[in-house]
Amino acid sequence: MEELSEEEESVGQERGEDEEKQGEGEEEEKQELVPCPLTEEMLKEGLSLLCKTGNGLAHAYVKFEAKYKDLTDISLLEGFIHLRYVDLSENKLQDLSPLSNLTHLLWLKVDGNLLTSAHMQELPYLQVISFTHNQIKNMEGITHPHLASLSLKGNKIQAAMGLNTQALYSLRVLELRGNKLENTAGLRLPKLKKLYLAQNTIKSLEGLEALEQLSTLHLRDNELGTLDGFSSSMKCLQYLNLRNNAISSLQEVAKLQVLPMLQVLVLMDNPCADDSNYQQEVLDQLPNLKRLDKEPVEQN
Repeated sequence: MEELSEEEESVGQERGEDEEKQGEGEEEEKQELVPCPLTEEMLKEGLSLLCKTGNGLAHAYVKFEAKYKDLTDISLLEGFIHLRYVDLSENKLQDLSPLSNLTHLLWLKVDGNLLTSAHMQELPYLQVISFTHNQIKNMEGITHPHLASLSLKGNKIQAAMGLNTQALYSLRVLELRGNKLENTAGLRLPKLKKLYLAQNTIKSLEGLEALEQLSTLHLRDNELGTLDGFSSSMKCLQYLNLRNNAISSLQEVAKLQVLPMLQVLVLMDNPCADDSNYQQEVLDQLPNLKRLDKEPVEQN
């Protein structure tokens, strides 16, 4: 249970920073970009981790990092086909098409750029990608078959309907904190284990019945007034964070009885938590809980 507690804290503590970065991104968008292409000198500085290539007869650098360089053009990377780890965070990139040739890529981080789309050429081995704090408006064009972890935190996504759920059959972790989602429709990812939806404007839960392997769900800082939408097919959900929503009636808690494995519930900062008998009423309806809010439940 300790790991779940740490997750709660990590998801709850960056709100001010997220909003600040979004504001900075919008300001940068209005500015006229000064061309700043990747240079040979930057390449030499950023390349590291010399490894054998596929045939074992040659060596190549497989890691590249170029952060805070104001880059607008990364065309020079097209020829570095053996790269596996690339970090291009905190630049001014609007186009990732030069990465299409990097078919060995395993890990990509492009946080804090000016991307308006997550669309990329399908990369067959890509497992982790982070688009945090860009200006992405939808989830279309993400089709990497081995992608296990995807972060789109701090963007402008209003709906998840464009997500290619058939292509993303390997996805286990999805981070959508700090967007503009109003509901959960479109997140039909049966292998997903962790879903982070805090700091959106979610008013209704839809399509959750497809999340059969989900164990962790964060919905903190949204606008939920009811707890409709949970399903008995969610047999693996253990941790549910509903902090700071608009749930006013403790009767709503009974709707969580369909979750057979629920062990940790965070419901504080909802109107219903002001009830004088709040804790006891929740535990009466959910007797299998091991932790309510920040307090472990004493087993009788």
